[in-house]
Amino acid sequence: MNRLVSLQAYSGKKICVACSGGADSVALLHHFYKQAGEYGIAVSAVTCEHGIRGENSLRDAAFVLELCAEWKIPLFSYSADIPARAKESGRGLEEEARIFRYSCFSQLMEKGEADAVATAHHKDDCIETALFRLARGTSLGGLAAVREREGIVRPFLGIERTQIEEYMRVNCLPFVTDESNADLNFARNRLRALVIPELERAVAGAKENIYRFALRAKEDEDYLRELASRVLVREADEVRVPVSLPAPLFTRTCVLAMKEFGILRDYTCANVGEIAALRAVQSGKRVCLPFGVEAWREGGDIVFCKPRQPMGEEIPFAEGSFVFGNYTVEVKHGRRCGALYADAAAFPEGCTVRVRRTGDMFTPFGGKRKTLKKFLTDRKIPARVSNFLPVAASGSEVYAVFGVEIADCVKVTEQTREIISLTAERLK
Repeated sequence: MNRLVSLQAYSGKKICVACSGGADSVALLHHFYKQAGEYGIAVSAVTCEHGIRGENSLRDAAFVLELCAEWKIPLFSYSADIPARAKESGRGLEEEARIFRYSCFSQLMEKGEADAVATAHHKDDCIETALFRLARGTSLGGLAAVREREGIVRPFLGIERTQIEEYMRVNCLPFVTDESNADLNFARNRLRALVIPELERAVAGAKENIYRFALRAKEDEDYLRELASRVLVREADEVRVPVSLPAPLFTRTCVLAMKEFGILRDYTCANVGEIAALRAVQSGKRVCLPFGVEAWREGGDIVFCKPRQPMGEEIPFAEGSFVFGNYTVEVKHGRRCGALYADAAAFPEGCTVRVRRTGDMFTPFGGKRKTLKKFLTDRKIPARVSNFLPVAASGSEVYAVFGVEIADCVKVTEQTREIISLTAERLK
């Protein structure tokens, strides 16, 4: 057995090798199979049958099953109807299959079946991915191409496809062939079979140069992402990004902010551009993003949040503690630190707690009568917050905005017999 890479880095670990039955993954599985005893590695395999290629997918899964049985390697098998899942989610087949595979990998590690999952991505995969993404208009992060991540290791990243092919030949290893890899209707296949060879003929060493550039791009991207994670401000159910950041850092911080709300790969360049445009507008402007997430310009920040719909219900204004929308609201007898104080008897019969409505009027403590909307705007409370603030009101007259201000007509005076305190804390 000629050895492509040493597996010493995985000594004493439980490594599960992702094996599709193709030459690359069989070579990787064989590598772990042969070096397991030397390094004390507990080897297993995982195959994910996605149903995209019909009978051929089942054939490949059966091949992996037979191979693992022959080598006495424990195998974890998963199966899913990826075409059906993709139709339901609206994602492409390749993306849906990737999500499925990595979900299977995560399950294995969560159950303690493996310390890490090894995939057979190699140097040529890095080159093809970098070139493909560059042609499609990627960012620096996209050029970083195939990278290791938490729980996922790629021992072959520095190995060329020709080296793997030679390893397979010398060791007489069986494998299955995915016929679609030869179909030039697929862009990746055309790059591999036509573009890259011509590029190498035109510029000697082009492949190696692209690979090294992808490695440098990864280093730069990792550094910028680390900086971005430091400046991202998390507050309760929102995330803030300073607009004063340099453009490269601002963009990456915004991408991290979207990921905080589960927008992992569903955003577009247009989404990022719309967010960047908020830097040049006044406070109160917003853009809508996937999954109901919104980005608002507020002062010196872009605020990312996922607002709930304003509540239409009303509850009686009475002493007690209760959850109302985004808040825990309390009306208590007596004074409390940090609370608003009011004259209990000044609130009219039938007063309720609700969110603000069009036409609401408010005369703040010591202030002039105005619409509630103008009062909140003057207080620089953004609409995304003010739409959900609980208020005590009767008809269109507002007597208190919880957590903000009371009306002048309910203030505590010398004639007040019973003082109540009003508080509202946002739910976390």
